[in-house]
Amino acid sequence: MRSPALPPPVRLSAFTALAGLMLTGLPLADQTAQAAEFDGRWSVVVVTDKGTCDRAYRYEVKVERGRVDYVGDAAIDFAGKVSPAGSVHVDLGKGRSTARATGKLGRDAGAGTWTGASGNGACSGRWEAERR
Repeated sequence: MRSPALPPPVRLSAFTALAGLMLTGLPLADQTAQAAEFDGRWSVVVVTDKGTCDRAYRYEVKVERGRVDYVGDAAIDFAGKVSPAGSVHVDLGKGRSTARATGKLGRDAGAGTWTGASGNGACSGRWEAERR
C-alpha cells in the first residue's frame, strides 16, 4: 500500500505571517497599540566583544508602531521591529558588512546581543538602548 503523497512545502507569505499574528489572541490593531508603548527616540550603543569589528558604535533610532528605523547620517541599510512584548529584531548592513541584533526593550531601556560579518571576518557582542 502506497502512502498518500504529501503536499508541496508551503512558503511563508504575508498572509501566513498575518495569520500567525492573529493567532496570538490579539487583533492586529491591539498589537500595534501595545507596540506603540515603545514609540519614540532611542540611543543604542553597540559593543563588539569578539572579532575585528570596531569596538563600539552608537546609533540613534526611532520606534514607531513597532517599526524600528535608523535616524542618523550614516548610509546604512536598517530594518527592525519591536513586538508588543518588547522583543527586538533588527537587521543592518553597509557594503559587505551585515549584522543582526535581538533583545528586549523595557519602558525606558533595553539590551540584547548581536552577530555580524564584514570583510574582516565575523564579530559579535552586545547592545544597550535608552529612551531619549
